[in-house]
Amino acid sequence: MLERLQPANSHTEHLFIGTDRYKYFTVSWDHQSHQLRTEQTYHDQADKTLRDSQSQDKCLLDPSRRFMALQLYDGIVTVVPIHQNQSKKKPVLEPGTLGEPVSARVSELFIRSLAFLRSETCSSEKPQLAILYEDNHQKTCLVIRALDYTPGVHGESGDADLDTIIETFEDLEVGANGFLVLGETSITYYWQDLIHPEPLEAASIFVAWVEIDSQRWILADDYGKLYAFVLVRSGRDVRWQLDIIGQTSRASCLVYIGGGLLYVGSHQGDSSMIKIQDDTIEIVQTFANIAPILDFTIMDMGNRGGEGQTNEYSSGQARIVTGSGAFQDGSVRSVRSGVGMDEQGQLLQASHINDMFALRSSSTSSLVDLLLVSFVDESRIFEFQTDGVVEEKAEFKGLVMSKGTLLAENVINQHLLQVTSDSARLIDIEDEMIEEWSPSPNQSITAASSNGERLGLSVAGVEVVVLGMSRDAKMDLVVRKTFPEEGQISCIHVPNVSSDICILGFWQSTAVAILDVKTLEIIHKVIISDDAVSVPRSILLTQALPNELPTLFVAIANGEVVTFSLNTPDSSLSSRKATVLGTQEANFKALPAGEGLFSVFATCEHPSLIYGSEGRLVYSAVTAEKATCVCPFDCEAYPEAIAVATPEDLKIALVDTERTTHVTTLPVGESVRRLAYSTKLKSFGVGTVRRSLQDGFELVKSHFKLFDEVVFKGLDTFDLSDNELVESVIRADLRDGSGETVERFVVGTAYLEDQVSDKARGRILVLEVTQDRMLQLVTELPLKGACRVLGVVDGNIVAALVKTVVIYSLHEESLHKVATYRTSTAPIDIAVKGNLIAIADLMKSVSIVEYIRGEGGLDDKLQETARHFQTAWGTAVAHVADETILESDAEGNLMVLHRNISGVTAEDRRRLEVTSEIQLGEMVNRIRSFEVPTSKNAAVVPKAFLGTVDGSIYLFGLIAPAYRDLLMRLQANIAEMVRSPGNVPFNSYRAYRSTVREAEEPFRFVDGELVERFLECSESMQEEMCKGLVSDTPGKGFDLEDIRGIVEGLRRLH
Repeated sequence: MLERLQPANSHTEHLFIGTDRYKYFTVSWDHQSHQLRTEQTYHDQADKTLRDSQSQDKCLLDPSRRFMALQLYDGIVTVVPIHQNQSKKKPVLEPGTLGEPVSARVSELFIRSLAFLRSETCSSEKPQLAILYEDNHQKTCLVIRALDYTPGVHGESGDADLDTIIETFEDLEVGANGFLVLGETSITYYWQDLIHPEPLEAASIFVAWVEIDSQRWILADDYGKLYAFVLVRSGRDVRWQLDIIGQTSRASCLVYIGGGLLYVGSHQGDSSMIKIQDDTIEIVQTFANIAPILDFTIMDMGNRGGEGQTNEYSSGQARIVTGSGAFQDGSVRSVRSGVGMDEQGQLLQASHINDMFALRSSSTSSLVDLLLVSFVDESRIFEFQTDGVVEEKAEFKGLVMSKGTLLAENVINQHLLQVTSDSARLIDIEDEMIEEWSPSPNQSITAASSNGERLGLSVAGVEVVVLGMSRDAKMDLVVRKTFPEEGQISCIHVPNVSSDICILGFWQSTAVAILDVKTLEIIHKVIISDDAVSVPRSILLTQALPNELPTLFVAIANGEVVTFSLNTPDSSLSSRKATVLGTQEANFKALPAGEGLFSVFATCEHPSLIYGSEGRLVYSAVTAEKATCVCPFDCEAYPEAIAVATPEDLKIALVDTERTTHVTTLPVGESVRRLAYSTKLKSFGVGTVRRSLQDGFELVKSHFKLFDEVVFKGLDTFDLSDNELVESVIRADLRDGSGETVERFVVGTAYLEDQVSDKARGRILVLEVTQDRMLQLVTELPLKGACRVLGVVDGNIVAALVKTVVIYSLHEESLHKVATYRTSTAPIDIAVKGNLIAIADLMKSVSIVEYIRGEGGLDDKLQETARHFQTAWGTAVAHVADETILESDAEGNLMVLHRNISGVTAEDRRRLEVTSEIQLGEMVNRIRSFEVPTSKNAAVVPKAFLGTVDGSIYLFGLIAPAYRDLLMRLQANIAEMVRSPGNVPFNSYRAYRSTVREAEEPFRFVDGELVERFLECSESMQEEMCKGLVSDTPGKGFDLEDIRGIVEGLRRLH
């Protein structure tokens, strides 16, 4: 719950926050630190003997600003006094601060709504509280109570039996010196002894409202409609008008900001800021929201080649597709965390582009207007006009077009420099005089780099030549040298940051050397790796972090990126860190980031942007999945743009400066209850539920739809029967009885309980996708119960029905039952790994059964092999490792269960033990596990994604044994030093909690969000947090830099 307050001594409003664990506090915004500051905290008001409120918890503020009322339990109203300055003496507390909460009992138990009434006279009167409640006979009643200044609510001032006037009250709202009662079929205005009911033109369910002024309100109903309500009162004559002004997502809350601006907060769809204009609305801004996540699937982990992922896991590679929203706000969302790239247009359709270079056409140009594109055996140049018109030039001022270009740029005095395999040319941009240097016959230039004044060339891979460039477009030989001991040169870089050095990478020695650019004497050399394949292929030195040493980036042939800090006085290297971007070497390009800083675009099979944030380097995937090379292209027509080449074309695009969450939305207009993804078909199978109103009756209809993954549009729809709801959808490779495996979509359904026949209460449908991408029914099987969950085991369908789990085989286009297993209460979710099936039960946690094929004429069977014997209301389950299960329950907890297969007794071997548990605070709807290979020294191995009702996507991983103690102790140290809003203790916040048991702290679980706050702390605080963790012996244990690297690695996972 949230409520805003304005203490008399504060220039800003305070926010009152209440949590579902009954902890309350107020916070304010600190403009200097740009963080929330805790003002007051309150003791836990939880009472074990009371029953939680059957309606939503509410927080109300007295119009006179003297009291706050909380509805937390049935029969109890918690009153929080707000201190007033009523005497000349110095008050004990500042006026406007909250006092200690007190509880007052009321006889009304099932309270539907309540509101403070506004006084017509003075603020010294006792506040009045109108309570709308349901009595024991399920009658809606209204009572008004006076709140005494002393604890307690008493003194009925009015009571009425409203059964004959109002039948279906839902909510209540304060009116001007009176109040409104909003119902499904009528709205009633109460004032003094005046009761003015008026029926609605059409029945509706109001879910949110906000006051504009004393006579106008904005109402929102369950179907996303916004209404303008106007109350006109002249003496005892009362009338009101209700008009529809627009359609939005179903509102969970409304906040009127002023000036006609209204914020519509939605849990089931996108939130929006709208502007009210006369009788219409205009959407000013939309805020994406993927809650609630009913189901989701992992579309890919960065490898689009198939379901078997072979790449190294790194930031932003995962693309997740969710079924989000509800009913008219339902949608399919593609979610990916990374750096976004907005394509501005296609310049050229071409392949085999090696590199690109941005140039200025004259010495007076402040922005680039030429783009030189290098191919294998030619170069092409394009000129950009100020209006965006592009013209390809056959030649330009002596540039060589018949060769591929290794390097081209504007150097000293804006002269043009071009390096090809045959020569290096320096062209006077005004009179087009050409100065040229060429290597010896039968030798070629293999690599080049320039800092604007000096040009470094690698000749034949064994010799380095440094040329000096003058303002009069002349080139002079500075030094040349061969390196027989180090072997062939793999890459060369002459940096702008430190102009007196040159950096080389070598093939045989896998070394990077820092050299004096004037003498080519080695100043410092570092071996990148002892592995022969760890050859440096690309080098870049740039200033990525403010007020820090320059960073040296080294791309290795095996896909790693190694970074060093370069100490400019002596050119020594320190703070080595390695990050895996993929399996192929990356190529670096520096992109201006402002204030003398640069981001680094790394092109490989997983293009990434490396940028500085909060004093550290952040590696983030870019949405340009096919980029082969890029270059900055800040021209007048496309400011701050980049040129991006792919295997098919060349584009101009804008790239974000940092990582954000990118959401692509496919509006469906129906609840996307289940979805499945087919890599082979490049399409999604989606089970939807549509709600509609006809003649005042609500109708529900389900469909199975096929969507294309590329253009994100619908292909075909399969209608289910009337009163039939989709319950589960999977993509399955099934044996068709002839020994071949076929891909099918399998749909499980259930009929509404009051509409089913005696024969069928659900169905299993097997659908195929034809060559023209249409859905066709292969077979169906009527069931005596609903089909809640589906899976595939050993080429057969496993179905979780109401009380049993059944294995069906597909033979001759019909389904046949081959094995069954009866659960304790009802199966909620299943997870299949090999021939093991983990079953999440409604009340009895998890059991594991094994599918055993019959031999020698025996029938197939499902045999229970392990069980968790505690009570847990399971919601989702997944295999995360051998003999290890991840389970979530309805009370927001996560549990890791492990089967001890080496136990002494058979009972020990069939018992699932809790090895880790934590309070997540959100109910998980779906867990999807995955397998990606990681480096051998990875601290955490990602294992699963979790989708919650509140729209969160969590990444779950298993900690490597060598890091478990370190991370758990680090978490404990951080929890003691880092303060949270409201000073809520971390241990109690994340401790396991259920109706059966409450723990004091999380058990062998690390909260990554808390641990990552380590990077936000000062170095002195980091050292304090690492006390007892850092080893004083060199080469043993972890030092502070190691711990920083570990935590940075954790942050790169998501």
